[in-house]
Amino acid sequence: MTEVVLGVCGGIAAYKSCELLRLFTESGHGVRVVPTAAALKFVGAPTWAALSGRPVTTEVWDDAHEVPHVRIGRQADLVVVAPATADLLAKAAHGIADDLLTNTLLTATCPVVFAPAMHTEMWENPATQANVALLRSRGFVVIEPAVGRLTGADTGKGRLPDPQSIFEVARHALAGGRTDLRGRRVVVTAGGTREPLDPVRFLGNRSSGKQGYALARTAVARGARVTLIAANVTLGDPAGADVVRVGTTEELRKATIEAFADADVVVMAAAPADFRPATVADQKIKKTDSGTPTIELVTNPDIAAELGAAKRPGQLLVAFAAETQDALENARGKLVRKRADLIVVNEVGVDRVFGADSNTVTLLGADGSTAALAEIPKDDVADAIWDAIVIRLAPLVSDGGTV
Repeated sequence: MTEVVLGVCGGIAAYKSCELLRLFTESGHGVRVVPTAAALKFVGAPTWAALSGRPVTTEVWDDAHEVPHVRIGRQADLVVVAPATADLLAKAAHGIADDLLTNTLLTATCPVVFAPAMHTEMWENPATQANVALLRSRGFVVIEPAVGRLTGADTGKGRLPDPQSIFEVARHALAGGRTDLRGRRVVVTAGGTREPLDPVRFLGNRSSGKQGYALARTAVARGARVTLIAANVTLGDPAGADVVRVGTTEELRKATIEAFADADVVVMAAAPADFRPATVADQKIKKTDSGTPTIELVTNPDIAAELGAAKRPGQLLVAFAAETQDALENARGKLVRKRADLIVVNEVGVDRVFGADSNTVTLLGADGSTAALAEIPKDDVADAIWDAIVIRLAPLVSDGGTV
């Protein structure tokens, strides 16, 4: 049985960690909850003990004969701190150990995941950002907080991500997940755009966004800073990704071009509509006895081709080709036209790929490489795509040389 330490800090989001604890225990992991004294002001020790089936304490002095301040960290296969407050991040970054949780962090040799939750001003404070950067530079995973309702009437960045999303990042780390995207900025597009015909109807497609969301989740788990541009997707936001919501192809284009400027990699997993109505009716189009209305279509811009023409040296573009026939032949043509470095090819159709949890794809590289993947879960497809991207990335360089 793998041993997980769940650290819980003092914040209103502490109650959400009960669900995270349940996800770990129901997956067969042994969990030791180590709350701070402040966390027990929000959720009492009996709750943690009942859910975990393990004793709960915040003090290094309790059961001192077992040396818990050293033993717990040494025996852990994974440490997750959720929520992680600004205070805890500062202590972890600077090696301060003044309670059982901070001692556990100082002695842990396993992967450590922090899921911050705090008010926006606290998260954006230069001190917090410096502490986060320092932790990440040491190989710790610090998930970006979500945007949403905070304590009271406040809204902004600083909300604890959904427990299921935190669990997915933690599961990746527990499985020996790599951090080979650490320091990289990646942009992923997902979903399908909708082009309005009138205030009620639109032209769209069947894309669910699941593959794009899987790419965002796995990129976060591998250490990247992720911007996810989501077109009409109803899935929960991946923990740690900055989500930008769009509707039409032009909105997707504008958001992607803006995010593209400082990105190392752009993965165009979204399915933008190829055409849009030349005009949009102000009122709902009615059926009449005079016959069927004619709708004139115009071509939407090719976003991937635009990015391919503008990319700078070292910047990678990954395109997608959803085909219904002659998939590889058509995809090879797109690879050249869009000036992509890699294209992900799949054959799609009704009840095929769209909305499914698995995918069958072929990766075609601009270097002539071909890799066919049998049907596997979309998260595994995402990892295979990132594997192909990582080997094509130029080394990161800082003022002191390659890092």
